[in-house]
Amino acid sequence: MLFVEGMRQLSPRELGLLGMEDVAYVKRVVVDGSDAFAVHAADGTQIAVMPNRDVAFAVVRQHDMEPVSVH
Repeated sequence: MLFVEGMRQLSPRELGLLGMEDVAYVKRVVVDGSDAFAVHAADGTQIAVMPNRDVAFAVVRQHDMEPVSVH
């Protein structure tokens, strides 16, 4: 219960930093009229853009992070 209470005390910046070294978010984007997949850090910073989802997930895993899809 203390953990949950502590989570409620986090600032938006602190919340964004959770998982910075462990999780990367992958979402579909359109670049120059073509579908691509952007990789974002836990704080929302775009890290890379890949041509397809499989490549994006592979790159994230190569960096010892867990990819998570964002819709």
